[in-house]
Amino acid sequence: MKKFSAKLSIRKQMMVIFAGLILFLLILLVFVNGMFAEWFYVANKRSDLVSIYKEICKVQENNLLGDDTEILKLNRMSEKNNVSILLMDSSWKVRYANVYDVNMLKDQVSNYLFGSKPPVLDSGDYLITRARDVMNGGEYLEMWAQFDNSDYLLMRCSLESIRSNVSISNQFIFYIGILILGVGIILVWFFSRRISEPLLELAELSKKMAKLDFDAKYTRGGADEIGILGESFNTMSDELKEKISELKTANYELQKDIKKKEQVETMRTEFIGNVSHELKTPIALIQGYAEGLKDGITDDPESMEFYCDVIIDEAGKMNRMVKNLLTLNQLELGKDDTQFERIDITSLIRGVVQSLEILAKQKEADIRMNTQDPVFVWADEFKAEQVVRNYVSNALNHVDDKKIVDIRIEDADGKVRISVFNTGEPIPEEDIEHIWEKFYKVDKARTREYGGNGIGLSIVKAIMESFHQKYGVKNYDNGVQFWFELDKK
Repeated sequence: MKKFSAKLSIRKQMMVIFAGLILFLLILLVFVNGMFAEWFYVANKRSDLVSIYKEICKVQENNLLGDDTEILKLNRMSEKNNVSILLMDSSWKVRYANVYDVNMLKDQVSNYLFGSKPPVLDSGDYLITRARDVMNGGEYLEMWAQFDNSDYLLMRCSLESIRSNVSISNQFIFYIGILILGVGIILVWFFSRRISEPLLELAELSKKMAKLDFDAKYTRGGADEIGILGESFNTMSDELKEKISELKTANYELQKDIKKKEQVETMRTEFIGNVSHELKTPIALIQGYAEGLKDGITDDPESMEFYCDVIIDEAGKMNRMVKNLLTLNQLELGKDDTQFERIDITSLIRGVVQSLEILAKQKEADIRMNTQDPVFVWADEFKAEQVVRNYVSNALNHVDDKKIVDIRIEDADGKVRISVFNTGEPIPEEDIEHIWEKFYKVDKARTREYGGNGIGLSIVKAIMESFHQKYGVKNYDNGVQFWFELDKK
């Protein structure tokens, strides 16, 4: 273990030393570039200005300003060195200029003649200065001269470009340095691993053996002591592997059985509790009214008919709940066959609406559809009808305010989205995530009023998940919208 730690420490030291060296050189390069690049640039530009000045002097002496060859030579020199030139006589008439707008250069000549001169970098027959243009705020390297014939010469080159170049070169150096650093660290890591790899593998293997993981093997081999030790580890692993595998298999099966029993017991307890709660009220009502009839609590035919109606109504609710529970149980267990076929969803919805016409009249609800045209989708027709029926009946039972139920069929990214909207109170936000749960009721009093048992939306959830399609609910200020999607093709 001491050798292992030493090897690992050396690896880290090598990487730290290499990274530190690269970072030091990177910082040094950036520092030198930032400190001396501008000075070097200015020195070179001073030399360029002097060369151009000598060429202009030659042209002046030989009176060659009208010579196209000489003018072309001057233009090339100025363009190559990015130098602006203004040559004018004592009457301020421009004799030569390589810029379109000479006014700024004329203003600078006036400053040299009548204003204060900037600090001089070099002098002789000319002055070389660093000046700042008051018009654009830029900093320039300038040469000012006056010839014997009273001609004025001003040349300037911008110093802003060097600062931009310094910044760009620093970025380039930084990126190259990072690249070298990354590549270097990878190489150092690779070669250091070759030194310590056998010991690292044995150390990792020993850790796995301590945790009863005998699947790992020493793979490097070799005839040295480490190789012999590795083969011994492999022999021990092979001898224990089968027994450990059997033990793990038995333990896994045991845990799976325990978990399954716990889940079944939880579901059974929850189911019995919910069913008992839901059946308690209708059974009590049926028992109470039946005993009343038996005991002759009333002889009034209307009262007796009322008692019978209550018994029939509560028995119907119990029957519907049992059917829904059986349906939901089949869906959740995956025992309900699903037969996909191409169906006209518009026609299906119209059929559901017609079957709920009596309920709609009782609720005084106005059911609207955005289309009567055929829209074909792929679905199990019976299950799709269950979803639509649950959505529409739920909407009718909760419709309020303007009493409008709006059914819409719309394209949604290659699918068909069917939505059912009803005016009324939105679902409280804290209840939205629970409405798909079995026996969950947002407004228990209202649910009891229309005979609901909190199973309808659970059936919708089970059906849509068996379809592998999306579904959901959305609140609006004036109502609630339930929706689901089906494949169009």
